[in-house]
Amino acid sequence: MNKPIKVGLIGYGFAGKTFHVLFITTIEGFQLSAIVSSDEQKVKKDWPNVPIFASLEQLFAEQPEVSLIVIPTPNKTHFLPLAKQALEAGKHVIVDKLFTLTMQEALTLNQLAQTKGKLLSVYYNRRWDSGFSTVKSLLEKQILGELKYYESHFYGYRA
Repeated sequence: MNKPIKVGLIGYGFAGKTFHVLFITTIEGFQLSAIVSSDEQKVKKDWPNVPIFASLEQLFAEQPEVSLIVIPTPNKTHFLPLAKQALEAGKHVIVDKLFTLTMQEALTLNQLAQTKGKLLSVYYNRRWDSGFSTVKSLLEKQILGELKYYESHFYGYRA
């Protein structure tokens, strides 16, 4: 059996807690191995057995075996310091949308990933949601007939 991919989650705000951590912990082959957060108590409440680090540098120093970094932080932090730093450290990287703020930043990260031989991807979770998967399956099985128009909306939970 293959070893699980050790994943470091950078940030435990809404996107990290609501989307990314669930993806990481439910997909076979991934292991949530570290979380970088400025709010250790919030993370410990949900993940008491996962090591928490104050910075990306600390994670790299103490857990060099983490090979994939997932970045669901504010958009302005995606390129610098986080994605660029993770790629420079030899890690594979998944960055939440918006990938970068400029095309030049995106091109720079892409070139760095290619130079380092690492995977770099934008996280687009809707693609694997049950609603999308159901529609895809219905279309593949031609259950709906010829599709003329399809519109879909996702609204977060509101009390």
